[in-house]
Amino acid sequence: MAQPRTIIVATASPPFAEGGHLVMARELVGALLECGHDATLLVTPQNRFGRQASAYLAAWCTDVSVAHEGRKVDQVISLRYPAYAVRHDNHVVWLNHRMREYYDLWDQFSVHLSVKAGVKERVRRALIHRVDRHLLTKRVRDLYVISATVQARLRRWGGYESKVLYPPPPKRAYRNDDYGDYLFGVSRLTPLKRFDLVLRALAEPIASGIRCVIAGEGAQLEALVRLRRQLDLDDRVDFTGRIGEQELLEHLGRCRAVVFPTFNEDYGFVTVEAFASGKAVLTCRDSGGPAELVRNGVNGFVVDPTAESLARAMRAVMNDRTLAVRLGEAGAADAAKMTWADAVAQLLRT
Repeated sequence: MAQPRTIIVATASPPFAEGGHLVMARELVGALLECGHDATLLVTPQNRFGRQASAYLAAWCTDVSVAHEGRKVDQVISLRYPAYAVRHDNHVVWLNHRMREYYDLWDQFSVHLSVKAGVKERVRRALIHRVDRHLLTKRVRDLYVISATVQARLRRWGGYESKVLYPPPPKRAYRNDDYGDYLFGVSRLTPLKRFDLVLRALAEPIASGIRCVIAGEGAQLEALVRLRRQLDLDDRVDFTGRIGEQELLEHLGRCRAVVFPTFNEDYGFVTVEAFASGKAVLTCRDSGGPAELVRNGVNGFVVDPTAESLARAMRAVMNDRTLAVRLGEAGAADAAKMTWADAVAQLLRT
């Protein structure tokens, strides 16, 4: 076991935002404490477009070399932009992602900009690329990433080398109560999560009668409710809104399988939480992190991102409970191999 250290885990978040990045940060702090280290969470600002420079500067100016009452900080582990701008001689990055609108999502982001706004954002994008290159190559000891999807982005936009370290499931009281009569999906409801694809799949003839519960809130909720009505799915799809941990565990424990067809996801804790609950995951070939963890026909299904392909996977697990059990048990075995203690050991290696 490594000698006890004083460690800061640094991440960034907009006000009132919750998401996988904060889950990961809190779990890492908890794992460090369990391993005997003195660890705390530092959340730096993440400002809106046009104010990114101030957020990077705030992180850069944050003194992380000394803890409360003069104690020396032995190491910093940062998780995402712009928190990785904090300065420390022993700095390890376990990267969620950079500012995706200036990297892999640039085409989708920039197409809606006016000419004037486009010029401004291109300048900001170029500056962010230069700043990120300096921070991630000159200011850190090790660079880990949460998935091969993030690793590929780093290679494409910058030629960075990194090591993949998959985050384990958050420590929760997962259970498998049954393989019930419905599918379950949970996430922020944004276009990239593609729950519209879930609804269109349920509207396919082959998916007739299949029920789905979708938990979460977000900008796309109203549009999804309208689409549910248009596709005549009101009696088969239930939007629960935001749910707490106990409700999450209950649905994971009772559902037949989890559907998560997100687009180019950085990682997606939903996948490993489903596995920890003994449930198969239905995802797509272009889903990024989930498609790395789901092995087609082994612990879930990885299908083409079309309504028909996803509907066929839905029908397979709903028609065959034995299949759902086999896939779920394989997922549970995979999740059991992922531990926070192992992740901490890698991040603290010298």
